Amino acid sequence: MSTPTGPLTGLRVIELAHIMAGPVCGLMLADMGADVIKVEKPNGDDTRRFVPPEIQGEAAAYMMMNRNKRGIALNLKDPDALEILHRLLADADVVIENYRKGTMEKLGLSYEDLAKANPRLIYCEISGFGRTGPYADRGGFDLIAQGMSGLMSITGEGPDRPPVKVAAPISDINAGILAAMGVCAAYSNVLQTGRGQKVDTSLFEAAIVQTYWQSAIAFATGEKPAPLGSAHPLNAPYQSFQTSDGWINVGAANQSNWLRFLGVIGAPELNDDPRFSANAVRIRNLPALVEILNGYLAQQTTATWLQRMEEAELPAGPVNDIMQMHDDPQTRARDMIVAVDHPRAGRVETIGHPVKFSRTPASIDRAAPLLGQHTREVLADLGCDDARIEALIRSRAVVAADPL
Repeated sequence: MSTPTGPLTGLRVIELAHIMAGPVCGLMLADMGADVIKVEKPNGDDTRRFVPPEIQGEAAAYMMMNRNKRGIALNLKDPDALEILHRLLADADVVIENYRKGTMEKLGLSYEDLAKANPRLIYCEISGFGRTGPYADRGGFDLIAQGMSGLMSITGEGPDRPPVKVAAPISDINAGILAAMGVCAAYSNVLQTGRGQKVDTSLFEAAIVQTYWQSAIAFATGEKPAPLGSAHPLNAPYQSFQTSDGWINVGAANQSNWLRFLGVIGAPELNDDPRFSANAVRIRNLPALVEILNGYLAQQTTATWLQRMEEAELPAGPVNDIMQMHDDPQTRARDMIVAVDHPRAGRVETIGHPVKFSRTPASIDRAAPLLGQHTREVLADLGCDDARIEALIRSRAVVAADPL
């Protein structure tokens, strides 16, 4: 593994998190150079069992969420393992945890407990609903957060249809990104003041902030927004249209783009129609507008329209499937698909880091760890000799992978 170059190089992070939101936070920090030590239970993070698919017995889901991290496995019911965790946290910069409320307190690992010995500690909590409020004791899942946040009421093809979940676990992923943002902000404050703090976010809040436009409409009108399929609630036309061989997204939202769009499809007279002459009336007459525009766009292939729209400098793009996105030249040019060598699965591809730094670039060069792959290494870093490490393994206080 090469030496980290990212802007967080030197930051030590202990990840006490499983499945998705917490691990997303950890991988964001790890990509930016932090030394993230993932602490797993003896049978591992539950995503190790999110199969199929798997590659050479390793869960693809686990490998995606946990690249760039070192991994150890501790049985926190064992006093020796708990003591090891306390030692890891004593000089850590950040701890990420997404246990149910009260779990860390029972282990003597609350922020108040740890901050006594480590006042610079940033204590990042990610939960279903946040650590305060009437739902603080509830567990949370992406599906539940999407429903309660209103997201599922605005997703889908139209009103009076069954609710639709955003296919990607958007509240999980967004919560992890928000948590990483919070950690970076808190770290900036540590550098100024020398004092750490708690960073608290949730899947519920991560889903709520996806409703900015629809909430603005509701605040202003007192009416609940309805699902619009691929259309935009405030601009038109801004959605998917069917072509002769597929689908195309067109962003002809402002007036200049609208006029360019009419030129591309050969229908300048539509701007003289009082139903479509300005954005506000296009929004009010959207079904009629879409029906007319579909008639034009169905006459040519997606590729033909994309070429014409690019020549007209009109925002447009294909509706790719995931594998087409992986193969898109812009995806590759931005290093959003990278490969790492896994000790068991071999060469595996993963999603790249989405933020580019000119002086301290993020890097992804460590595959997700085997269960307990770095247990011996981390214990040695704590000053444990070989005899002590082997005793901890025999007592099952820790789990260590066989040496590679």
